[in-house]
Amino acid sequence: MERVRIDRRWLPLNALRAFEAVAKHGSFTGAANALLISQSALSRHVISLERLIGVQLFERRPHALVLTPSGQHLLPVITKSFDRLEYALDEIRHTGAPALRTLRVQMPPSFALHAAVPILRDFRRANNEVEIDLVSPYDVGPPPHDVDVAVVYSKPTVTDLVSDLLWQEHLGIVCHPDLAQRQSGKDLATFLRDNELVHIRIADLPRHHFWSQLVRQAQMPPMNFERGLVFDTALLAAQYVLAGEGVALVDLNLFRDDLAAGRLVQPYPETLDEGFGYYLVTHPDSLSDTAIALFRSWLIQHFGPGRDDLAASPTD
Repeated sequence: MERVRIDRRWLPLNALRAFEAVAKHGSFTGAANALLISQSALSRHVISLERLIGVQLFERRPHALVLTPSGQHLLPVITKSFDRLEYALDEIRHTGAPALRTLRVQMPPSFALHAAVPILRDFRRANNEVEIDLVSPYDVGPPPHDVDVAVVYSKPTVTDLVSDLLWQEHLGIVCHPDLAQRQSGKDLATFLRDNELVHIRIADLPRHHFWSQLVRQAQMPPMNFERGLVFDTALLAAQYVLAGEGVALVDLNLFRDDLAAGRLVQPYPETLDEGFGYYLVTHPDSLSDTAIALFRSWLIQHFGPGRDDLAASPTD
């Protein structure tokens, strides 16, 4: 049976706008207020769209609206399409004036604060027509639909998104230089037993996962990993260690400046590579967007393969 395609001449633009508003506000009441139309008219638009494509877009629960898988697939396409129309019309209307484009960018907190934020001014100076709206959630997983570009911390995964490896995580033992000096001469197993271990919480992994993997790799005798503090981010863990106490297992590339300046030291050469890394992810349809392409190229240039990696030397 021949598949009948929807003719663009009959695309229900009002219904698509209504669907997008309901999905973003999570309710018909909020969407109706935002679009300045009645709730009944809004509901009719959404129902007409569902009838046109023959699938349900929302699961209507007693006190909530939840997007169905079909709705989740449709929402980012609609949002990006309307965004592009909006930007194109603004550029035409303001021909001759610089068009201001806002990119919504997501980054993990430690990556954002320690790596990207200090040099974002360089991107803005070179591309003053692009504004950055930066969000740094603590949770993990794929970026939400309203994000243009995202940096995610993960292992390699296969998705529909374009994924560029910025750098592979390379974990090493770090501590305050005074602590390293006081504990000088101890073997690694004794050093770890005699000091407080600092943990970084990673979703779906035990809090002591990286420490136990390092000990197993180094063929050290078993030890108690349950002790010590747990932090949500590597940045908080490093800040605690910088205060003078505790031993952390962190990405040497992420804290290369602290190591180079001597604020942190790597007292032992043992390292751990668990396959995690920082990946730049972009929707394939967004690669033709000039602003997104500029920002993506800038991130890859500054953080991608080919830059000088940290060559940390353990403290004598």
